[in-house]
Amino acid sequence: MQLTLNKHRTLLVLAACAAAGLVVWRQAAGLNAGEPYKTQTIEKGPLTQNISANGTLNPVILVNVGSQVSGTVKRLHVDFNDRVTGGQALADLDDALLSAQARLSAAGLQSALVSLDLANANEARSRSLFAKNYASRQELDQVVQAKRAATAAVDLARAQADKDRVTLSYTVIRSPVSGVVVARSVDVGQTVAASFQTPTLFQIAQDLSAMQIDTSFPEADIGNVKVGMDARFTVDAFPGRAFNGKVRQIRLNPATQQNVVTYNVVVAVDNPDQALMPGMTAYVNIGIAQRAEALLVPNAALRFKPAGTPAPSGKAGADGKSAKSKKDSSSGTVYLLQAGDFKPLAVTLGITDNKNTEIVAGDLKAGDTVIVGEAAAASSPGAAKTVGMRMF
Repeated sequence: MQLTLNKHRTLLVLAACAAAGLVVWRQAAGLNAGEPYKTQTIEKGPLTQNISANGTLNPVILVNVGSQVSGTVKRLHVDFNDRVTGGQALADLDDALLSAQARLSAAGLQSALVSLDLANANEARSRSLFAKNYASRQELDQVVQAKRAATAAVDLARAQADKDRVTLSYTVIRSPVSGVVVARSVDVGQTVAASFQTPTLFQIAQDLSAMQIDTSFPEADIGNVKVGMDARFTVDAFPGRAFNGKVRQIRLNPATQQNVVTYNVVVAVDNPDQALMPGMTAYVNIGIAQRAEALLVPNAALRFKPAGTPAPSGKAGADGKSAKSKKDSSSGTVYLLQAGDFKPLAVTLGITDNKNTEIVAGDLKAGDTVIVGEAAAASSPGAAKTVGMRMF
């Protein structure tokens, strides 16, 4: 008997605690006793409308350094993250064959020069004999033609020697710009083939203190984006830090994927501490509209509609029909709870930050209380009973 009494007392205490907790929860959630709806007071405050997209951080200038000749990598002078200057050697290719070709061309040039010297001497001798009538005009013409051929041979040999000397110089891969090596695609002993296209051996970012975000916005938002607009973004590497940038370019070349048209928007970013690295994913927000003091209504209040209660049709036009259509996104309805009944108010909407929306016209004012949703199922007696049963 005593055990049963103690058990009943325990149940009464737990029920009282549950009731007290329910009252506190209702008050915290904006609910009054007996009212199964959540409410919120309308206030004024600043509001910014953003459009968002993901993008990739890239260097402003990224140079792909390749090889114009084929060969085996004999030596590497730089590695990842090394700083280089313009003209600095990055790698050496095996130059045995090209060096031999250059020497062969140089020897050919020397042979052509010797032949030209002989042709000059023959011309001088023939002109002297022709002046004394010891040589015919035909013999002189033949000597002059031989000299011209020797001169042309010298020019050809010199051009070939110059070409082979330049080709030999290509076995030393040099940096065309000053910057940082962000990628290296070869190792010592690897064969580089440059038969059809120039292979990429290194990638050099010219200046990582100034970067850019390449991102894409759908055509529905691109009309709101202007060059010079401020942008804010975050990266996964620094979750508690926000970075700033500016829209530098809106590229006119569209991309279409699955019938969605997007445009590339380039956001310029200052990176003085070089915390941002190439390839990072950036989550970009561009503020397209701002209000310093807007009348704010929660978006939940605009979505709320009591069951069985039709929304007001709005103001009628000149033809007596409603001025509001289903596609009219500039108008909405909020509900006030007065004397146990709903009072719908038609309002005209402005910008939104996806949490609150600006009210630009209507009978709503600061201090009014609007319904933002129905109370959770846990506030019903049956739900409270269920919770109580789970405690045992």
